[in-house]
Amino acid sequence: MEKTIRALALAVGLLFAVVILQHITSNKFQALKMSAGVSFPDVVTIKTREKELECLALNIYREAGYEPFEGKVAVAQVTLNRVAHPAFPKDVCGVVYQKTTTIRTICQFSWYCDSTHRNRPINSEAYKESYAVAKKVLLENFKLDVLKTALYYHADYVNPQWKLEKIGKIGTHIFYNEKPRTIERIYAKF
Repeated sequence: MEKTIRALALAVGLLFAVVILQHITSNKFQALKMSAGVSFPDVVTIKTREKELECLALNIYREAGYEPFEGKVAVAQVTLNRVAHPAFPKDVCGVVYQKTTTIRTICQFSWYCDSTHRNRPINSEAYKESYAVAKKVLLENFKLDVLKTALYYHADYVNPQWKLEKIGKIGTHIFYNEKPRTIERIYAKF
């Protein structure tokens, strides 16, 4: 009986010590965050990160699957630039699958509106390359400096006549800032 009481007292004591240690540690982290003005990012689970990689890789594959490495990176970077921008959804899959429905449905990435292309990729090698680029951009923060503000792009064989500032061309895509062109910028190019 005495051994049982000692074991129980030891277990209660250990539990109490763990609770107090957790409380002290939590308070210390809060104080450090407030004094340093630092905000720690939310914890991302492995399952969430895997889903983000799949969405990003599929978008790279569908938009730039046969483009050079830089073209794939550029599409991935625009996708992530949108995640960071207040006008777009706050997660990768939300950006990739974003639709606007007014008179007709418009997808941010045209392949998504075409239901025949929503299935898994046909060319597994091109998808593997796209997945590798997605990992490099999403997990290693690999970026092209010239596209740090790019939010839009289109293929070079279409002309949407956007009134946005053109950044440049990579592969078969033309990239744009969100800023509209100004008269000064237009004349400066001539």
